[in-house]
Amino acid sequence: MIDPEHTDDEIESARKLFAGPCDFVLGVAALEQLPEADLQEIAFAGRSNVGKSSLVNALTGRNTLARTSHTPGRTQQLNFFDLGKKIYLVDLPGYGYAKVSKEKKNEWNTLIRDYLRGRPTLRCVFMLIDARHGLKESDRDIMKILDETAVAYRIILTKADKTKQAQRDKLIPALQGELKKHGAAMNEISMTSAHKGTGIADLRTVIWKYAQ
Repeated sequence: MIDPEHTDDEIESARKLFAGPCDFVLGVAALEQLPEADLQEIAFAGRSNVGKSSLVNALTGRNTLARTSHTPGRTQQLNFFDLGKKIYLVDLPGYGYAKVSKEKKNEWNTLIRDYLRGRPTLRCVFMLIDARHGLKESDRDIMKILDETAVAYRIILTKADKTKQAQRDKLIPALQGELKKHGAAMNEISMTSAHKGTGIADLRTVIWKYAQ
């Protein structure tokens, strides 16, 4: 579904941006490794195995740009992708139930929290939520940090192809009701499927607008 606020020219401009170069820049394991803050940034956050890497690949039309895995916890760094020298796409380590040591999990959580709190060029965080399961407490923990630091975030529902319409019809109003309690949350909720391509053109256009 395409947001009616997007014009045909904007949608086409977004398509061209994502059809152009998108290159992996670096993986950041500590804040001192962050690249220079010379481009706007959109970050993708979500629980382990929610589909962050699959969504990045679907947006860019590349099957192997971001590594995907059925094993939770595969993304272990902040992975920066340079989209057409216009904007960084940042794939964050998954949080939640990754089967890693407590020490490693704490390292990831600290890195994510410090990045979200202190990155001046971070325009928006896309909070990826599995449409089959809705919000979990680990999601709410990240949302609380974003509220505290006034970093805008937008809910992106993933794996929509694995849910029924009746389930989605119940989930979206419930989420909208909860988002009203969060000061940094945006009202818009995007429904996506990396497998079916649902919502991809719309999300590309949203990101293109942040790159202007």
